[in-house]
Amino acid sequence: MRTLITGIGQVVSGDIAAPLMDADSIVIEDGRIAAIGRGLDSDADIVIDAHGTTVFPGLIDSHAHPVFGDFTPRQRTLDFIESSLHGGVTTVISAGEPHLPGRPRDIVGLKALAIAVARSYANFRPGGVKVRAGAPILELGLVEADFAEMAAGGVRLIGEIGLGSVKTGAAAAPMVAWGRAHGMVSTFHTGGPSLPGSAAVGADDVLEANPDVAGHVNGGTTSLSEADIERLVASDSGIALELVHCGNGRTALVALAMAAEAGALGRVILGNDAPSGTGVVPLGILRLMAHLASLGGIAPEIVVCLASGNTAGVHGLDTGVLAPGRAADLCVLDAPVGSVGTTALDALANGDLPGISLVMVDGVAVAGRSRNTAPAGRQAEVVKGPPAGGGGH
Repeated sequence: MRTLITGIGQVVSGDIAAPLMDADSIVIEDGRIAAIGRGLDSDADIVIDAHGTTVFPGLIDSHAHPVFGDFTPRQRTLDFIESSLHGGVTTVISAGEPHLPGRPRDIVGLKALAIAVARSYANFRPGGVKVRAGAPILELGLVEADFAEMAAGGVRLIGEIGLGSVKTGAAAAPMVAWGRAHGMVSTFHTGGPSLPGSAAVGADDVLEANPDVAGHVNGGTTSLSEADIERLVASDSGIALELVHCGNGRTALVALAMAAEAGALGRVILGNDAPSGTGVVPLGILRLMAHLASLGGIAPEIVVCLASGNTAGVHGLDTGVLAPGRAADLCVLDAPVGSVGTTALDALANGDLPGISLVMVDGVAVAGRSRNTAPAGRQAEVVKGPPAGGGGH
């Protein structure tokens, strides 16, 4: 299957080193990007006219809590993930599944749960969204062989450290190292406690454990202190600095400014941290992007990279960057009707959420006009081939 997207006004690559591309067309073949450039022509099965609008990589939510069935009786996880697709999110990454009623805390049970969840979401994409899940909550008593077993079963994550009985940097450090040796990406919960029995975590524990991601440094829900955020930013550890929507908006801006001053924006990634007590917010990633772009003094195309390519780099994903050979996960957006901006990037810079008119996963149109964003000023149009799926209402 070959698809041509033409008439593009702006292409944001997702690569923070070169965020804007000189291109007005994209060719997709068999689910992957074949070419990006100007005036590309193709004997395509499907042709989409972007009508001068903007193309972003599919956004990546670096922090979610999927689980079997409902998150709580009030918040339906699968519906939430599907709805986030209409906010441009094509990949969701679990920070752990601690909310499963009766979640096993014994070693055999936690390994079994992690493998089962990882394999379930490998077989199932809610609404088309790719979910990387099965993130075990670490408990005392785990040994390296346990990490090898989980990795062999398809587990690629370690859930938020600090939500189980492993609460200190000293206890976590060997487990983080074992997980990393077996290809697992780890996240350390930071800030105040978010579950009964969990504890506040500061920079000391994070730096001692040396995880891949410092989870929600602006709070999930209570933020790290500015001094602790500054220590993490200044560290030469390379730990990714995660900002989340369901956190402290002021310290998100503080952390962003610190990272910009230190030349560390390449370490900043964005997550929603939902569903949570803070709320079920399918447009959380777009809202956080608009917050940072309009108030943080950072160019909107850079903010797009924080929500796409940066996270892809941390997790070794082939999504998040628009480049030949990468998975064709992308969205077509424009300034919403009534915005003072004239493009999707203008809208973000002014604090408006762009309107989405098309979302693709692996080169397949899984949503047309978003059911959650305001309508785009200009809509992408399928001029040849089947119409985009999943339109809004």
